[in-house]
Amino acid sequence: MRELQLKKVYRHFKGNYYYIEDIAKSSETKEEYVVYRALYGDDQALWIRPKKMFLEEIDPQRPDNITGQTYRFEYADEINQDNRK
Repeated sequence: MRELQLKKVYRHFKGNYYYIEDIAKSSETKEEYVVYRALYGDDQALWIRPKKMFLEEIDPQRPDNITGQTYRFEYADEINQDNRK
């Protein structure tokens, strides 16, 4: 399984960028969730999504996959490199 890097930026296959805040666990099921913040728009909302779904593969040929990504969220190397200092 792919590793998730906390406190880094990831790009969604629809093109928007998100900052990974942390990992949380459900008190009922113990399932892990990714806690992330939108980096676009006026309402930079905080979101959660099951970690398994966050890291899942998607069809690069999906009509809404404007980035051609292999995964739902991918590490935004170009942005994270710029912010290393």
